[in-house]
Amino acid sequence: MSAAQGPRVGDEVEYAPGRLAVVTDIRKGVPYLRRAGHPEWPAQNPNGLTVSRTRVQRIADGDFR
Repeated sequence: MSAAQGPRVGDEVEYAPGRLAVVTDIRKGVPYLRRAGHPEWPAQNPNGLTVSRTRVQRIADGDFR
């Protein structure tokens, strides 16, 4: 994640190899993540997050139905 183009709320990100979560909030520049069945947590390595699908892509894929 770069400072200019980091993930936004609603984006699905890969936070570790093969591990996906959704950005639920950004507090003081730190993205907070959530995956199904787990409580929200601050990203351990915000610069290591990779956006796999943007919020717009997730909406188009029907994730919000």
